[in-house]
Amino acid sequence: MKMRGQRFILFGMSLLSLWALTLAQPLANRLIVVPGSTKKVSQLTGDLDRALKKPTLSQTTRRFGIVGTDLGSSFEHKGNLYFLFGDTLGQPGALDAIGWTGSRDPEKIALDFHSGRGGRWLPPSVPGIKQAGLEIPSGGISIGGTMFVVFTTDHTEAKAMGRSVLASSKDDGRTFKVLYELSRDKFINVSFVSRDGWLYLFGSGDYRKSSVCLARVKPSELSDRMHIEYFSGASDGQPRWSAREADAVTLFQHDVVGELSVSYLAPLAQYIMLYNSSEPRGIVMRSAPALTGPWTPGGVLFDALRDQGDAPFIHIVSRSGRGDALGDPNREDLSGAAYGPFIMERYTNCSGDRCRLYYTMSTWNPYQVMVMQSEVRSGAGR
Repeated sequence: MKMRGQRFILFGMSLLSLWALTLAQPLANRLIVVPGSTKKVSQLTGDLDRALKKPTLSQTTRRFGIVGTDLGSSFEHKGNLYFLFGDTLGQPGALDAIGWTGSRDPEKIALDFHSGRGGRWLPPSVPGIKQAGLEIPSGGISIGGTMFVVFTTDHTEAKAMGRSVLASSKDDGRTFKVLYELSRDKFINVSFVSRDGWLYLFGSGDYRKSSVCLARVKPSELSDRMHIEYFSGASDGQPRWSAREADAVTLFQHDVVGELSVSYLAPLAQYIMLYNSSEPRGIVMRSAPALTGPWTPGGVLFDALRDQGDAPFIHIVSRSGRGDALGDPNREDLSGAAYGPFIMERYTNCSGDRCRLYYTMSTWNPYQVMVMQSEVRSGAGR
C-alpha cells in the first residue's frame, strides 16, 4: 500500500518572481485549467461506488477477486487500453494487477484481467524482483507487439522505492522478463511519451521527494540500456544529451513528485504533466511547448475541497466523529487522499483552444481508482 508528500524548493528565485516570469511569457505558451471543469466520471475498480450507492461497471471483486487497488497508468497495446495497477487487495494477495479495456467511451470503461482458478486475477509474473507493498508497475509502452513495463522494487523503511527495472512481455502482461535495471536514482517512476521517432522517459527519483528529469531512446533500442540518453541541460538554445544518468538535470524544481504522467496535446501544441503534490495540495498540472521546457509553475487541477461536487467520494475523518460512509471497513479512522493522476490518451478530446482530459486518480480511502475529467485551454483563449 502507499503512503504519500513535501516542500516547494525554488532554485535561485522566489515563488513570486517565478510566477512573474511565467506571466510575462506569451499566453499561448501555457495551459489553463477551465474553472469548474474537474469532476469524477466513475469509480473504475471495486464493486460498489459508496458515494453514489451504485454498483460499478467492472465489478472487479465479484468477477476477479479485486477488492481494492490504486494507480492505473495506461498505454495502448494491440487495440486495447492497458492499465497498470499497484498493490491490489483481495485473492490471491496484495500483489499488482494489469487490466485492460476495449471501450472507446470514457463514461463506460469495463475492465478485464488475466484470471486463473476460480476466475481470480493473475498478478504479473516478474521473476527476480520483489512485488510487495510499494513495489509497483509505474509506466508502460507497447512496441511491435511487445509490452515494456517499468517496475519499482526493493522497498525498505529507509527508501520507499529502491530502484526500477525494465521488463518485457510477449503474452500481453501475463509473464515478464527483466531486461535490465533502469535506475536507482532519477528514473524510479516513469512516464513514456513517443514523439518524432524517439521514446522519451520522464522520471522521478526518491519517492515524493524529487523533481522530474528527462531521457530518450530510439524505440527499437529500448531493450538495451546503453542506448538511453539523458537531458543534461541546454547550450545556445539546443538541448544537450548525455550517456550518464548522473548528468540528468531536473526540468523544474518541485521536490514532491512520485507518480506522474505526461501527454502531448497536438491541437494545442503543448505537453501536459500531472502529479500529486503536498504543496500546493492536490493534483498539479504543468505545461510546456517543448519536452525540455520551459515548464510552467504548477497549478492545481484537482482540489479535494473544491472539486468533489455534490457527491464527495474521498473519505474524510470528521472532527465530530461522524462518518461519511465512504471509508473502507476497519479504516474509518484514516482519511483518504488524491494521488496517482494518469492521463488516458485514448479519451482526450480537443476542440478549438480546449482539450478535455480523462485520467485515473486514486483516493487511498476508499482504496479505489476513479475516472476523472478536466478541461484545459490555451492561455490565449478567452
